[in-house]
Amino acid sequence: MRSLESLRRILDDEFEILTASSTREAQQLLADHWVQVILCDQRMPERSGVEFLTEVKERWPDVIRMIISGYADAHDIIDGINQAGIFQYITKPWHPEHLVLTLHSACRLFRLQRENELLAVELRMAPGAAGKVVDKRKAEVRRAYDFNDGIIRSPGSPMDDVCKALAQVAPFDVPVLLIGGSGTGKELAARALHYGSLRWDKPFVVENCGAMPDELLESELFGHKKGAFTGAIEDHVGLFERADGGTVFLDEIGEVSPAFQVKLLRVLQEGEIRPLGHGRTRKVDVRVIAATNRDLEVEMRAGRFRADLFYRLAGMIVRLPDLKDRACDLPILVDTLLDRAMASMGKNVPGVTDEAMARLAAYDWPGNVRELQNEIQRMLVRGTEGRRLGVEVLSPHVLGRSPVDAGEGAEAGFAEDLEGLTGDLKERVSAMEARIIRETLIRHRWNKSQTARELGLSRVGLRAKLERYGLENVHPLAPARRGAV
Repeated sequence: MRSLESLRRILDDEFEILTASSTREAQQLLADHWVQVILCDQRMPERSGVEFLTEVKERWPDVIRMIISGYADAHDIIDGINQAGIFQYITKPWHPEHLVLTLHSACRLFRLQRENELLAVELRMAPGAAGKVVDKRKAEVRRAYDFNDGIIRSPGSPMDDVCKALAQVAPFDVPVLLIGGSGTGKELAARALHYGSLRWDKPFVVENCGAMPDELLESELFGHKKGAFTGAIEDHVGLFERADGGTVFLDEIGEVSPAFQVKLLRVLQEGEIRPLGHGRTRKVDVRVIAATNRDLEVEMRAGRFRADLFYRLAGMIVRLPDLKDRACDLPILVDTLLDRAMASMGKNVPGVTDEAMARLAAYDWPGNVRELQNEIQRMLVRGTEGRRLGVEVLSPHVLGRSPVDAGEGAEAGFAEDLEGLTGDLKERVSAMEARIIRETLIRHRWNKSQTARELGLSRVGLRAKLERYGLENVHPLAPARRGAV
């Protein structure tokens, strides 16, 4: 019983918990309630956990079954997998965080099983309707990367010429080389090219060529056979084969070694791949879009990049401008990125003050749009819900100050945070604490585990503070809790 109460206290913040002290009680609960996951001990007075879960598997096959035990007997584990079809065998002593994560995974598996069952029924009952839903979703994705709507810019922006060039080359099955600094939107441009082409309904796959050594990159792109090298424990289908009929986007192509350039050139020339360890080649039909932040013509003249590979990749060259060269786009980019950040974080503000916008416009943005996106997210985190984001929430480097000097700019924001607080020091500190907890909960979509982790609290400590400040059930969008036995 003490073990049941301990489990209830640990899991109650995340799930709706039902407990049973005997298998008979558990069967009654399963019959009366909609249960997603069942967690039981292996050694029980009436029968073993494997025996009980084997019966559960027959009567309630959809329920995800898990065993927790202090005895990690190999035969028990094998029987649990073969007979009871358990999802996880957890040994004592178990760690609370690991147990919570495992149960969340089990609940996700339950939902996926139900969704697959419903989809299968829909496909059997109305294949035409299901096909229309798929076509509709594909069309929505294609609209998201439309040259007019997917690439955010203002009238007269340098990006207008870029979008015109992309729109011109998209329908033609020629390779494109995108050149631009980090964060300028090369992958977005590549996706726009794919969804504007005749291959738009086929796969689009991405590989960062500068992130791995030659052998691993070759395996990722072209695949390998089991046993081809140490660690190759099963056959692997490469990205070129997976993208057959579609588009392969090779990011940071300027980082690949001269040796791998030769292998890639052969694939582009012959239109065929040979997975590592295989003796035969395989034909593939893909369009290649490559991107780099280097000047490959300079690299080619210096002998670091093969001329024949360059001309294979550069069927058309499109250069993407840095954000500092398209300052006219900054206001619309800020508004768009702020809307997206508010939607993902669940925190709302009316916008950005004119002074903050002027400071944003004066900064050079060496990290381009990606850096701007990160700055907008930080501003929203530091800002106060319902108030416009001002200079006090800008990062010191954007303000042109060192972190030490940033305290002066933060004073105004701190004074705003204290507005409306009354009472003695203890009451004001409590009110500030309640405000911080509530805003952190909102930012994490009311996920108490993530909130507790950010604030350095235990789940029990957070629950106590929520009860103290009346925040336990005040959020209208708090997710419904689903159950485990």
